[in-house]
Amino acid sequence: MSQLQGILTRLKNLQEQSNSGEPAQRYFEVNGERKCQVTFHPKTETFELEVYNDKEKPKRYQFDNIDMITIEIFDLIQ
Repeated sequence: MSQLQGILTRLKNLQEQSNSGEPAQRYFEVNGERKCQVTFHPKTETFELEVYNDKEKPKRYQFDNIDMITIEIFDLIQ
C-alpha cells in the first residue's frame, strides 16, 4: 500500500469513528515525532489540521475535501 493510500485510509476511519456526533482525532508521526493532528468535525463534515513546528505555535487549517488534506499530510511527513 502506498503512503498516500495509508493516509487516506486513516482519514476515512476517522470519519467513521465520529458517527456518534463527537469530533474524532488522530495524530501523524515520523520516527516518534508528532508532525500534525487531524480532527474531523462530523457536524460540519470538515477536517482541521494542526501542524506542529519546532518552537512555533501550532498552525491550524480547515479542509472540506479529504483528498486535499491527504496531500497536505503526505507533504508534512515526507
